[in-house]
Amino acid sequence: MALSFLQRGGNLAESAKGLQLAQYVPELVLEGLQTGVDNVRTDVYLSPKLVDITRQHIAKLLARYGDVEELVKEDAFSLAMGQNPAAAGVSRGTFIGAPPLPGATGPRPTGFVGSTASAPAAAARPTGFIGAPQVNPAVMAGRNAGPAKTEPADFKKLMADLLTGSLNRAKADNNINLDLLTRLAVIKMLRAEMTGQFGTLLEKCRTKLKGYDGPRAMNAHKGIELREKFAQFQIQKKIVLRKVGQELFATLREVEKESLSKMRRSLFGEEGNASYELLLNRLLFTDDGKDDYLNAEQYVMLGNFERDPDRFLRMQEVAVGFIKSLGVVPAGPDEEKQIDAMLSVADNTHELFAGGTPDESSPKGKNQKALLDGWVDLLEKESLIDHVLASYEAVPLLAQYSPLINPQQLKNSIINKAERERVTALLEERGKISPEGINNAVKKVEGMKGSDRAKVAGRYFSDFLRYHRDLRRFEAVLSAMDGINVIGSANEKLRELSAINNTLYEFLLAEEQKAGDATVVDHIILKADIRDSTTLTKTLFARGLNPASYFSLNFFDPVNKLLPKYDATKVFIEGDALILALFEREGEQGFGVGKTCMLAKEMVTIVRGYNEQSTKQGLPTLELGLGICFQESAPMYLMDGTHRIMISKALNESDRLSGCSKGARKYLAAGQAKNLFNVYNFQTVEDADTGGIPDEFLVRYNIGGIHINALAFQKLQKEIALKEHLIELPTIWSKEQVRLFTGVVPLGQGIFHKIIVREGLTAFVDLKDFSLKRWTDKKYYEVCVNEALYKHMEKEFPVV
Repeated sequence: MALSFLQRGGNLAESAKGLQLAQYVPELVLEGLQTGVDNVRTDVYLSPKLVDITRQHIAKLLARYGDVEELVKEDAFSLAMGQNPAAAGVSRGTFIGAPPLPGATGPRPTGFVGSTASAPAAAARPTGFIGAPQVNPAVMAGRNAGPAKTEPADFKKLMADLLTGSLNRAKADNNINLDLLTRLAVIKMLRAEMTGQFGTLLEKCRTKLKGYDGPRAMNAHKGIELREKFAQFQIQKKIVLRKVGQELFATLREVEKESLSKMRRSLFGEEGNASYELLLNRLLFTDDGKDDYLNAEQYVMLGNFERDPDRFLRMQEVAVGFIKSLGVVPAGPDEEKQIDAMLSVADNTHELFAGGTPDESSPKGKNQKALLDGWVDLLEKESLIDHVLASYEAVPLLAQYSPLINPQQLKNSIINKAERERVTALLEERGKISPEGINNAVKKVEGMKGSDRAKVAGRYFSDFLRYHRDLRRFEAVLSAMDGINVIGSANEKLRELSAINNTLYEFLLAEEQKAGDATVVDHIILKADIRDSTTLTKTLFARGLNPASYFSLNFFDPVNKLLPKYDATKVFIEGDALILALFEREGEQGFGVGKTCMLAKEMVTIVRGYNEQSTKQGLPTLELGLGICFQESAPMYLMDGTHRIMISKALNESDRLSGCSKGARKYLAAGQAKNLFNVYNFQTVEDADTGGIPDEFLVRYNIGGIHINALAFQKLQKEIALKEHLIELPTIWSKEQVRLFTGVVPLGQGIFHKIIVREGLTAFVDLKDFSLKRWTDKKYYEVCVNEALYKHMEKEFPVV
């Protein structure tokens, strides 16, 4: 359809010179995944427990929003009857207040009569339960042994657990597409269960209503009431599904905001962000991406029928024509695609019209005003401006007149007098509802001035672009879901076939996964070295203090409380040293190094806190050095009777990393208070003179610091996303270019801790005065503990 407005395009093109309109094409492509048994789609099997809880949760939501809870609730009678008296072995008697049985004579008895049950059984019935059927207890017991009731919190927790496990698995395989696959499979399952459970509820309602059929039906008035509710449930199917869908969307968004987004940034940084944005889309829980109420509340209200001038395709055509008239896209085969991509960027409205309120004091503002006038002119020429204005005025009326009046009827009644009369008549017929709200909206639209109309037109363009973007995202996600085959628990043969062919992606909850032998595949050793313990002990004895209780209260007891939090194990303990181990097992995605580093940081914090108190009380302070070593294998053990003695290369290396040489300590002690770092390595002997073991000749400084080996740093890089920085900072030799790595470590239950790792170069120094001779290429790594450094780098951490 040609737009007459385009003939004026030349003038607008002049005003559009210099515009920078962005383009956006939503895409969601999963790479590096195997196809399933049909060689087309990817086979996915989701947690049966989650699917079962989801079904129960969706069924409850449908019943609640559809106002049919009374129809689908399973009371004791319906459970026993199974909606089939013959199946339950029950014979009905005559209820008080019911008409007499055919052929019955004499006065109506005051109790239960006509039962085929024996007299003793009848006598045993509780008083007050007049006319109760005799129920087989075994049947009752079987009926009541159904699935446990579910609550919304159960659904949310299980969903969070499954998706957290999916992220861990994706990190273990270094493939974020595994997590995207899980998310898509979950959304596909939710969409299917919404329609599936709606059908199931319909059948339950029909079955329940059969109990109110026939000449002997009980409580005929109640039956009429329930049939009316059932009829409304069917009529309002789309409304009910929309409400359920939006509640599911809200739950997924909460899970994303509360835990998943934080953990994903911790593991993968900013990787995949664009893909995950597609999944936070309200339209995903609609049938076809169109819903009058959702559009009205979140976007713009568009027409539905071919006769509606403001239907989506027509408004898209008008918007495309407007962009074409600006001359910002050269004519050619890709022109339509480029313009469509521009219509998916809502911020383009600000570039075009300043959001509907341009500042005409600047040249750009004058051009934006000309463009906005052109857009309003186009809407008027295409007889659309009234629909645009009415689409916003109808929204606040929905709460008053809907669902009696359809949203489209409501909008059209503001524009069209004949339609308004029909709506008014309908309101009168349904209880003399006042049309005052509609009449006020009509007056507001008719009295709207030019500047206000232009502002609304600008807002409409922005809202339409947001809807256009989300609709394109909806289409991209649907296309991606078409490539996924979610195998249900009822299709066990297909699941088994896919599993034996190694083409099945199973995403299960932790308790559903098969328990293996829990084989340890690697381990991390943390050595804490307490300095000058002999001198400290003598000082305490001299002051009449107990060294054992001092060490226990100030260090060992607080550390012991941390061990369960980090799943750490004590390997060795003596008066001046503590050795801890963390193990990672086969099939687990752990954060062993990250957790060990956080444990070490907490140990440093504990010692600092107690040292502050000890200083105030005039007591000696503790000095600590920590070393962390990762070994990519399980430790070995010797047996001393029933006692296991660990053998691990990491034990020896962590001992060296936690140590501090007297020479380095003497030289650096004076300026350490101003230093941001606590770990340094120095070389004083040429490599050729070390006999092939240069590490043994390194001079180490570690006071209140955490020194980790290179393998631990490499493992940490695999566990979480680390962002690299090169910053000039003060060190022991004035200012230097320091290489830092920042990230966040997930500790579970939505807890994340920040981490900064420094990559240092070993300095070759003169042993006499520690003067710098040159830098070597030997690297060492420190987990930083200085709070001033964390504040300085605050903006560099992922947002969690």
